[in-house]
Amino acid sequence: MTGAHPATGRDPLVSIVSPCFNEVEAIGLFHRELRTVLDGIPGFEFEVVLVDDGSSDGTLQAINAIAREDPRVRACSLSRNFGHQIALTAGLDAAAGDAVIMMDADLQHPPRVIPELLRKWQEGHDVVSAVRQHADGETIFKGLSSRGFYAVFNALSTTKLPPDVADFSLLSRRVCSSLRQMPERHRVLRGLVAWAGFKRAFVPYEQPPRVAGHTKYSMTKMIALALDAVFSFSAEPLRLALRAGLAVTFLGFAYLAWTLIQGYVLGALVPGYASLIGVVMVLGGCQLSFLGLIGQYLARVFEEVKGRPIYLFKQEPPPPTRSGRDTAT
Repeated sequence: MTGAHPATGRDPLVSIVSPCFNEVEAIGLFHRELRTVLDGIPGFEFEVVLVDDGSSDGTLQAINAIAREDPRVRACSLSRNFGHQIALTAGLDAAAGDAVIMMDADLQHPPRVIPELLRKWQEGHDVVSAVRQHADGETIFKGLSSRGFYAVFNALSTTKLPPDVADFSLLSRRVCSSLRQMPERHRVLRGLVAWAGFKRAFVPYEQPPRVAGHTKYSMTKMIALALDAVFSFSAEPLRLALRAGLAVTFLGFAYLAWTLIQGYVLGALVPGYASLIGVVMVLGGCQLSFLGLIGQYLARVFEEVKGRPIYLFKQEPPPPTRSGRDTAT
């Protein structure tokens, strides 16, 4: 798994990008295990970009201390909590590697998988995704909701997401450059990577439990990410709303025809206030739901046209220590 970079004759540089949000308890353990794995991989140079996502504990101080002790670590911090996907984006933009590995800092993305990711990359794959085989401590509800999300997303979108593939993956430099051309704010990186369509390989892994702290992805955040994924990669909900509206309209005309037949042909017209109120409530609920659906898409258009930056730094990443490298390519 070695080989010099064809253009420079040097060992390839690989960037590890890890977003950190209130991970003061886990970040030291993550760095020690990561360093052990990286030190045992010959033929590569490594840098580690740790992105503090506006933590409210001592995470920033911890990653700065790690950076002072390990010259391969580049620490930076966002001005506030922008969210996991934005923090990953900031890390990708700062990374200088010929390949970039995205992984979380809670050790649920085990560093021991890195050698296999690199092997697949050197075989010629631009994207190497780690596929979770088993998750210790995962609840039945979380497993079912995860599978349900992938099933619904793949049914609605022409961009297909492989089940159990999250953000733990290796991206080649040209994939990272392609992601920089996609400046949308409601980012779902696994969807953007799939949409780009580069040659892809998969590596299975067993997901261990968190070593410290607790998950930062609450149910609300997971639902928000799922909605961002659907609304960013599919207009099918709008088409479904149109079909549902047409179906309700057809049923309304059918009900009107049946009422006229009862009244003028069968002579059995009976006042039906309850049914009338029921129909009005159903139609009103459909209208409000469809307006809300349209509003979700419109709100995203509104946020895009404002043109604000995706993120802001309060501590910018230092320049890469490897000399002569153009980080903008």
